[in-house]
Amino acid sequence: MTDQSLPTTNRRDAYVFLLKVAAPVVLLDQATKALVRATLELEQTWTPFTWMEPYARIVHWKNTGASFGFLEDSNTLLILVGLAAVGAILYFFSRLPAHDWSLRLALALLMGGVSGNLIDRLLLGHVTDFLSIFSYNVFNLADVSNWAGVLVLLLGILAEEWRKLASRNAAR
Repeated sequence: MTDQSLPTTNRRDAYVFLLKVAAPVVLLDQATKALVRATLELEQTWTPFTWMEPYARIVHWKNTGASFGFLEDSNTLLILVGLAAVGAILYFFSRLPAHDWSLRLALALLMGGVSGNLIDRLLLGHVTDFLSIFSYNVFNLADVSNWAGVLVLLLGILAEEWRKLASRNAAR
């Protein structure tokens, strides 16, 4: 993934960027979950307008698994996976090539999302979910950050492949 001939950003700058992206994700995620837990009973639903309820609503939900109900009741395994992901991001983040902004942003978003849900798992034994759109599963802001991180990563990979293809075509 990384080319040893490419310069990396200095460690301090790398971790400052990581913190600037991940910390607001964690803070906003934890604040919204705390608000939901404080104002809604478990499984209680709220919408500002009744016409919105079939499309979007807030619902206090307890999630013992991963996204889309995957690995239900696997809190210990998901804590271990979350800790491994956080550890891997912390270890590799400052070693990434300086020019690879999409990978840096993707990993920073994933750090925020994984950390937000990991905090819930460690403190509560489950994740608090509350966003429900249409009939999809209920999710939270940490999940949104994780999905955004994956999307940024995929777009970065596609952009890099397009650059390589364009450069090969230009060389012909």
